[in-house]
Amino acid sequence: MENKSLGFIGAGRVTRILLQAFKNRGVSFKQITVIDSNNDVLARTGRDFPGIGVTADDLQKVVQNDVVFIALHPPVIMEMLEKIKPMINRETILVSLAPKFTIEKISLKLDGFQNIARLIPNAPSVINEGYNPVCFSSELSVTNKQLLTGIFDILGKCFVVEEKKLEAYAVITAMSPTYFWFQFNELSEIGKKIGLTEEECRTGITETVKASLNTIFSSGMPVNDVIDLIPVKPISEHEAEIKNIFNSRLLPLFEKIKP
Repeated sequence: MENKSLGFIGAGRVTRILLQAFKNRGVSFKQITVIDSNNDVLARTGRDFPGIGVTADDLQKVVQNDVVFIALHPPVIMEMLEKIKPMINRETILVSLAPKFTIEKISLKLDGFQNIARLIPNAPSVINEGYNPVCFSSELSVTNKQLLTGIFDILGKCFVVEEKKLEAYAVITAMSPTYFWFQFNELSEIGKKIGLTEEECRTGITETVKASLNTIFSSGMPVNDVIDLIPVKPISEHEAEIKNIFNSRLLPLFEKIKP
């Protein structure tokens, strides 16, 4: 990786997740350059990741790297692609980290540029345990695919999927930690209130959640039989409400972000 340079358009959460993953593993690149319009965000990025270059206005400096990540929210991506179109080197590899805009749409916006990949990273990549689907342009060379795979593998598990499934993965894997993290934390807080130490709560919840997932997905038992393994269900009267929250929030979200 030491002979390759990276550029990040956007210094928000997803960029910080990737930079932290690289830092954890001590991976070196020829250079990393990040641009963002928010000076406070840039200052924090430069402070937390010494050695990378940050800029508020030199877009061309970022775009001229070997691999350029578009780390922006969907509403501003098309506008940014229009800006970088005259700057982008035809040998550069462009990686979109957002849902909604397909490789075809990105390519059309860039007048037929083909070195494109799309990655949907999730937050556990920050500890190199991500579960990250990727798809590649049909025109991307084997060498460039191997380069990207080497970078993405630093983040955790990376696997190639059909592009039409990326938005579903965005809902089911990329965003899913936020559906549960606050619940795990609240369970830990309750555990401390009723006599367990913080470490006992962390270990107990971690091991039980891992085993619970294995039980429902890998035991071969019918779902209803798994659920019936525990006779006391303290929040069963709220299950319908919780299921409704999932369906009423996540299905419309998918409709909003799909191409």
